Amino acid sequence: MSVRITPFLLLLTAALGGCKTVGKDYAGPPAAPQAAQSAGFARGGELAGGQALARWWPALGDATLDGLVDAALQANPNLAVARARLRQARAALGLEHANGRPNGTATAMAAHVRLPPLGDALGGAGGGEEGGAEGDGFAVPSSLNLYSVGFDATWEIDLFGGRRRAVEASDAAAQAAEAQLADTQLSLTAEVASAYINLRSVQQRILLSDAAIARQQRMLELTGARVERGTASQLDLTRLQGQLESTRAEAEPLQAQLDAYRDELATLAGLAPGALDAQLSQAAPVPLPPAQVAVGDPAALLKRRPDIRAAERQLAARSAQVGQAEAARFPRLTLLGLIGIGGTHPSDLTHLDDFSAIAAPQLSWNFLDFGRNKARVEQAEGVRDEAEAQYRVAVLGALRDAEGALSRFRQRRATVATIARAKAAADRAAGLMAARQKAGTASLIDLLDTERQQIAAEQNLAQAQALLTGEFVALHKALGLGWEAGPTAEARP
Repeated sequence: MSVRITPFLLLLTAALGGCKTVGKDYAGPPAAPQAAQSAGFARGGELAGGQALARWWPALGDATLDGLVDAALQANPNLAVARARLRQARAALGLEHANGRPNGTATAMAAHVRLPPLGDALGGAGGGEEGGAEGDGFAVPSSLNLYSVGFDATWEIDLFGGRRRAVEASDAAAQAAEAQLADTQLSLTAEVASAYINLRSVQQRILLSDAAIARQQRMLELTGARVERGTASQLDLTRLQGQLESTRAEAEPLQAQLDAYRDELATLAGLAPGALDAQLSQAAPVPLPPAQVAVGDPAALLKRRPDIRAAERQLAARSAQVGQAEAARFPRLTLLGLIGIGGTHPSDLTHLDDFSAIAAPQLSWNFLDFGRNKARVEQAEGVRDEAEAQYRVAVLGALRDAEGALSRFRQRRATVATIARAKAAADRAAGLMAARQKAGTASLIDLLDTERQQIAAEQNLAQAQALLTGEFVALHKALGLGWEAGPTAEARP
């Protein structure tokens, strides 16, 4: 048995064996600042180096908050947008894979052709030897039928890796879309938690404001009675009236804020405004963070922040596109093939041994482009440099966010402890004044004023606790937590 080596096969073998990929291979992102390479973030006693939790919100111990976060992760429309973009990116990757494979097309045709008489075609209209087709021993039919079935295929050999670079760029873009989906989840969990904390804080402020107004109203009534008896001045009455109106003015916007936070939570969960009013109508305390918060290694967590991962994958995609532009400067080899059968009768399609076949390689090289491809390469390099700068911006911004969040959380802890001591002192003062009033050595007005001060101290503490929990949320967002274990996380195929 012998094998015949044709020039076509030799050319194909040489082409496949000589394929190379032009452009620089992606070597990873630029080196992060030294601060990001070491766990140099300051820590206090309230921050521990244990394993940080992706689902951090259950640490607040609030089942309502857990349910709201899970509902938002299932139905938030922004997540639906991010998922749709991820599907688009994955489909684009599949398209690039398919573009590197042969392209085949099957065709079938049935045609009826009408031809003019031969005499007309030759310009002889009067008859004679040149005008009579039959006199020469042959006849051209005035019409005929044509039938054909065929298959053609084309395949561009990736001589210089342009297709491979396109696949590489699309793969990195799909991974960037995954990171952007994770970043949307991260931001969503933080937004839901922040809105919920603000809701509970406003509810507490409304309750405490109502209590303060009730005591001030009672003090005003008692002082008015004393003015009538001549044991208090009109100045005392006016001062208390001013305090009461000031407290009312501070309390009036709270209901509007309460409605706004309920509507925000509803829309974050993919519901219409007002859908959660009944569920969130009952006041509840602000959830407090645990005594110690595990942050793990902040530098390692920052590398997994979705926005940094997205910026790094975008840089990888732009780097691959430089190689793709470089490949366009070199020759292209396309293999063409065609096979078909046909004739003037349908039965001709059954003559499988009577076929036409064409196989041809086509080499093309746009060498005279007056610098167009060079300009495209320079443009791709500029886009890559921009992506590298954007990556540096993302890393530095993440470092700043993490440092600031850690510092603010630690400071809020200290502030809450100070205000809690002030609240305890106000409680003791109220207890002592109640004892004095019961013994007859202090008036009811004195007791009410002390209780008003106690309520004010409680308001300060509640506000400080809400700010502390808000910083707890901001800390986990800055560290890039809140997405790995989310119910909407999707695995890559």
